[in-house]
Amino acid sequence: MSSSSSVTQYGFFFDQSRCIGCRACSIACKDWYNIDSGPVKWLRIFETESGTFPTVSENILFVPCFHCENPVCVTAAAGAMFKEPKYGAVLIDPDLATRPNLTAAANACPYGAIVFDSDDPNANGSKCTMCIDRLEQGKLPACVEACPMRALDFGPLATLQSTYSSQLATLPGLPPSSQTQPAAVFKPVNPKKQLVSYNVATALTLFASRGSGLPAVYSSTSALTPTSNNVVGRGTLNLTPSTTEELMAATRNDDA
Repeated sequence: MSSSSSVTQYGFFFDQSRCIGCRACSIACKDWYNIDSGPVKWLRIFETESGTFPTVSENILFVPCFHCENPVCVTAAAGAMFKEPKYGAVLIDPDLATRPNLTAAANACPYGAIVFDSDDPNANGSKCTMCIDRLEQGKLPACVEACPMRALDFGPLATLQSTYSSQLATLPGLPPSSQTQPAAVFKPVNPKKQLVSYNVATALTLFASRGSGLPAVYSSTSALTPTSNNVVGRGTLNLTPSTTEELMAATRNDDA
């Protein structure tokens, strides 16, 4: 959508520094739309881990449909999807919501916004609707209203950009925003701070020792450095899984 359009584009604000990965937003989404547990996830929460002790980081990403101003999925869908004119929402034509009609659109979306209820060739497809039904009632989207950490906000995109003094439309791990122009404003996670001073080398030496004549856990601190992604269970981000099993694995919280 060009800036000259008369449509007021609405969008999301996500403060990554406040998000704790509780998934209240995704649960609220499923609850409001009576979506069963399983791969139909209109809102996905991805968690990845990076770094090694003492600079380990957990990165949490809130990924609904970002209702892009230049939705490549709509172009690829060849009539099965459209951009709604009042809020700028990207929607699926409910009469054409099947895998044969939506495969190209799903493949085009860099955020994996279109999800299918199974891997069947004729599976039904669906996606985040921006909660238009709630917007028409004067309510916020279910995910935004449910966030206990106030990590989410919603409104006209220009208002969000002004309120949060930012036009940042991507985060580490998300695709570049230049192609699709997602209707989103992001605040990245705050830099990690060392609140308590300590000597890292000494700490690593203490961690290695088991006392009582037992052999050390490791002989070199290099043993603590992951050598491949297989060492870290959530070391890679997969925004566009190719099967429902991959989607469930990529959005699973092993701590819950």
